[in-house]
Amino acid sequence: MEQTRKEQLQAIARRIRKGIIEGTHEAKSGHPGGSLSITDILTYLYFEEMNIDPADPKRADRDRFVLSKGHCAPALYATLAERGFFPVEELKTLRKIGTRLQGHPDMTLTPGVDMSAGSLGLGISSAAGMALAGKIDKKDYRVYTAVGDGESQEGQVWEACMFAAHYKLDNFCAIFDCNGLQIDGPVTEVMNPYPHDKKLEAFGFYVIRIDGHNFDEIEAAFNEAKTVKGKPTAIVARTVKGKGVSFMENKVNWHGSAPNDEQYAQAMAELNQ
Repeated sequence: MEQTRKEQLQAIARRIRKGIIEGTHEAKSGHPGGSLSITDILTYLYFEEMNIDPADPKRADRDRFVLSKGHCAPALYATLAERGFFPVEELKTLRKIGTRLQGHPDMTLTPGVDMSAGSLGLGISSAAGMALAGKIDKKDYRVYTAVGDGESQEGQVWEACMFAAHYKLDNFCAIFDCNGLQIDGPVTEVMNPYPHDKKLEAFGFYVIRIDGHNFDEIEAAFNEAKTVKGKPTAIVARTVKGKGVSFMENKVNWHGSAPNDEQYAQAMAELNQ
């Protein structure tokens, strides 16, 4: 990737991370850890990869994205706001009564949200269904979904993978955000789902492994995914929970805790550097 563009994407990702901190601080609740770990991938998807138009969020030929790890809605909202789907100032209304930015994505409320999500495992299933619909309708849009590694303990995730491979959905790309932590502790201690790559290959996926914070690797993975024919693609991304905020990184307690005023100030100071 050209250096200037990489620097631009890194700057966008920093602004998105600030939006995550802003929203969860104002709400005094939410899930910053997993939101921060998926930020760089969402930045690339929405600012480089996907065929989308903020002025026409429901355009029939658009690419689709489903946040299967729906509790990480702060990351999706901050990305959509930065991309122009709604005002950035609205991020301060996260989880408030009457807001368009509920605790989990709601496709009936929020511009740019392609599928409501929340219950783990449902998002990847919905995304696979969208990809099949595209095939049936002979459309050329692509469907992307982000799945958490804790979420991959759900049996429904693997049913969806079996479905995607069976129907040869080469317009489908599942990103597994492997930050190693979930609400109850390390993923390997709660219920070890690893190795994702070998399991996904056994299910019939073309698998690409990346550092989920390296824009060169992210770009190469999505470019490679578009060349795959006859099978779905999985991008297995190694990430850091809480990425970008020093005191949140690799700390399980930031799975579902909001920063207080002092922590908010420290996080924003770090992200402003």
